[in-house]
Amino acid sequence: MIKRDYKGPIENSIEMAIEKIVNLLQYDYYLSPRSIAILLLQEDEGIRNLVKEKDAAGFSEIEQIVNNLKTYYKNPISYELAIERQNEVNDILKKAVRFAKDSISFRERLSRLLMNPVLGIPVFLLVSYFGLYKFVGQFGAGTVVDFIETNIFDKYITPFAENMVARFIPWQFLHELFIGEYGLITMAFRYAFAIILPITAFFFLFFSLIEDSGYLPRIAMLIDRTFKKIGLSGRAVIPMVLGFGCATMATMVTRILPTKRERIIATLLLALAVPCSAQLGVIMALLQHNPMALFIWAGVIGFIFLLVGYLTSKILPGDRPSFYMEIPPLRMPSLSNVIVKTYVRVKWYFKEIMPIFLWAGVLIWLGRLAKIFDFLVDILKGPLRAIGLPAEAAKAFLFGFFRRDYGAAGLYDLSAHGKLDGVQLVVSCVALTLFLPCIAQFLMNIKERGWKIGIGISVFVLFFSFSVAYVLNIVLKTLGVIL
Repeated sequence: MIKRDYKGPIENSIEMAIEKIVNLLQYDYYLSPRSIAILLLQEDEGIRNLVKEKDAAGFSEIEQIVNNLKTYYKNPISYELAIERQNEVNDILKKAVRFAKDSISFRERLSRLLMNPVLGIPVFLLVSYFGLYKFVGQFGAGTVVDFIETNIFDKYITPFAENMVARFIPWQFLHELFIGEYGLITMAFRYAFAIILPITAFFFLFFSLIEDSGYLPRIAMLIDRTFKKIGLSGRAVIPMVLGFGCATMATMVTRILPTKRERIIATLLLALAVPCSAQLGVIMALLQHNPMALFIWAGVIGFIFLLVGYLTSKILPGDRPSFYMEIPPLRMPSLSNVIVKTYVRVKWYFKEIMPIFLWAGVLIWLGRLAKIFDFLVDILKGPLRAIGLPAEAAKAFLFGFFRRDYGAAGLYDLSAHGKLDGVQLVVSCVALTLFLPCIAQFLMNIKERGWKIGIGISVFVLFFSFSVAYVLNIVLKTLGVIL
């Protein structure tokens, strides 16, 4: 931050605090005292501990200066300093640089248009349509998944596994561990390789393309105004978009949000209304042949996302968030970058998901042996009947707690066997999307937000999901909607 003659009391208060801290620093820190003072105002933990050790005599007075300054501002001091730096840079640019009218490049003009709502929103909708719906949903979750299931698993892997188990394992109760409706090979292994892996790979490929092109930060700027209505800023687009890959990872990334209030809102919305890539892909595969059903599902989830965010922002205390972000230049994505990013993410995701799928299969097997699994399924049958779904859907919802995509794959099987009509399919997709976060995300919520907030979010999501599905089922049937 460059010292200059300030015009207002706010700037003077920061300068005064810096000067007071500089006068109290006696130790030689190998950085300028002014730099140390600015880091102290930003509450840098490492510098704070160092000054506490080396300048113990004046540390309490320094702490008092920092605390007094914090009460003067609504925003964090680090934010105010960033704004001052930005203003200083703009002043220097005005004095030192002159821009010709024709000096703005085509890429810069395009960049500004993409952040303008008039053109930016239609472009964003087109990118979402062709990227998520056509590429990930129809091609990845439809064509590729159907090919792998039909031509690889149904023809070769499943018959081979059934023969091997029947030949080498004489005990019937162990047969059910490996093959059958909930077997490790015929369900967990098939879900992971035939359904989840291709969907995840296509999503991460799409995500890497928009990330490497520089379009992702422009999405953040575009939706900043809308996000402010729900208590977030454009910065929250990062965990939200990552949530479409893995909501557990995205919950951890909410650490980048500057206030506790924003982190709680983002965690709630990730747990409630942001489906992970595999779940999203399976749902798109289920609804791809019925555009109206897909439109209703997307509309309900989008409305719930905005409504819950808006109401939560009104309930939780705090000020409206501010947002600033460095915008990188637009460019053609680098093929090598996209391939490496996609490979690393798919490898990470698969290393995380495969053990969980196998453990989930073992837990389901043990739960069935001990009748615990059947007991939990019976508990879910009542609420599911209330929202118009068959009792068989209870298994898919229970699977969804182990993995959200696990539950979506269960719906995929029900639909493939003709056990869900159009209305039931939409209601089940809405309910499962809003249903409890998977166990990994549940544990991450507790780790990041504390056990009270983490459990509170899950309890709210559980009851809210069935309430929304109940209302949706009544509305669709009352209106006589045929899907």
